[in-house]
Amino acid sequence: MSPPAYSDIQKSSNDLLNKDFFHLATAAIDVKSTAPNGVAFTVKGKTAKDNSIAANVEAKYADKASGLTLTQGWNNANVLDTKIELSELLTPGLKSELITSVIPNGARNAKLNFFYQQNAVNARLFFDLLKGPNAIADLAVGHDGFTAGAELGYDISSAKVNRYSLGVGYAKPLYTVAATATNNLTVFSAAYYHKVSPLVEAGAKATWDSVKSNAVGVEFATKYKLDSTAFVKAKIADSGLTALAYSQELRPGVKLGLGASFDALKLAEPVHKLGFSLSFTA
Repeated sequence: MSPPAYSDIQKSSNDLLNKDFFHLATAAIDVKSTAPNGVAFTVKGKTAKDNSIAANVEAKYADKASGLTLTQGWNNANVLDTKIELSELLTPGLKSELITSVIPNGARNAKLNFFYQQNAVNARLFFDLLKGPNAIADLAVGHDGFTAGAELGYDISSAKVNRYSLGVGYAKPLYTVAATATNNLTVFSAAYYHKVSPLVEAGAKATWDSVKSNAVGVEFATKYKLDSTAFVKAKIADSGLTALAYSQELRPGVKLGLGASFDALKLAEPVHKLGFSLSFTA
């Protein structure tokens, strides 16, 4: 089994701390369905901070025989997103993808990415073809639960390294620990995740930005599985931010999410948020 990608060294704790907190959007809905010919459709919509609505429709078709996957999206900002993926390119474990983003009579973006995975190696290479052009490469190697990784950004036009990061982690079935140094080794973070029991998960993360402050930011989250269809989550940070989430599968293919966040240091001020999400899958 290949190690996690460099950006996923802290994935277990990051997911526990950040996913499913439905207050991040006041309201969100997504609908997923698959046509008889195998084309998968996804429609998403959510409210933004300025009370505008962001919506997107996406169609995805995968040809397993050739390893080709085509995804086409269109959102209400009139952005056309296209992704072409090809797996098992030239050698086993190598995958490529071309991602384009076009606004008619407006901005255009194009990225070419490569992914390579083997038992002890997970390598990725990202090219931004129209900006810079820039390249970002990361590599993770693993052995017996240990993972070490690094990331490097390179501006091709100026022939300069513009970003670099390091990370290390250790994973077992019931817990993971990881530490990273990002933003050119100026932001340091350490995280852990623990599956306490089949019903309870816990995790925490500490972050120190050596450029902005001497203070260390700490946040803690826990998840409790009520039954096979529902769970609750809670998160608290040393900044005073407290968040709660509840997810319930109402029936097969229909899921409701409720969330709220409170600033414990500003309880009398109108800074608290409530939100919900609905997800339909057919």
